[in-house]
Amino acid sequence: MDNSILIVDDSPYIVDGLVALLKRKGFKPIAAHGGDEAVSLLLTSKPDLILLDIMMEPIDGWETLEKIKANPETCDIPVLMFSAKKISPEEAQEHSFNIEDFVSKPVNPAQLLNSINRVFERRINVKLEAGIARDAGLDPVIIDEYSALRKSIEVDKNLLTVLKNSSGMNNLRCVVPEDQIQAINKLDEKIRADEIRLKKINEKFVKGV
Repeated sequence: MDNSILIVDDSPYIVDGLVALLKRKGFKPIAAHGGDEAVSLLLTSKPDLILLDIMMEPIDGWETLEKIKANPETCDIPVLMFSAKKISPEEAQEHSFNIEDFVSKPVNPAQLLNSINRVFERRINVKLEAGIARDAGLDPVIIDEYSALRKSIEVDKNLLTVLKNSSGMNNLRCVVPEDQIQAINKLDEKIRADEIRLKKINEKFVKGV
């Protein structure tokens, strides 16, 4: 394993800890102490994954994410967000397309490593499946939609769990604001609709038409 991972956080303590952890697990960590430094580093290097904190100054993780995705040279790099800040339904809806996963702080090493490995494994599997579909003569537009749905469903399911836990929706004693309930239900409906569409595309993959 030699995948490179850019760690972006304005806390030197957290960056150093994650660098040590990822080195022990066989990754090649690259340290960036803030969003501006990360954007500068990406001018000369292209990591296999970016681990990006949300709560940073002077530019936060969401702003940094927008800069990464706006650059044609870096827009395809998968980004895994992590933060002690509770992600809002609005943030989940706005940014879910551009991220691969979300991990809450304090970071659980096992959970983080599982998320990282899941991102790499999903991208490998989707690439292989897309190659098989292309060889079978499937429409490239359908193949691209399949790849996007595979990622979207997994990311949205994880975000849904995070939102339910942070809102207290799973706690019968907790009163959850109606707008949060509606946003969570909307995300749940999106996942179900995407799963139905993915199933239909899978049938095309099997038939090869």
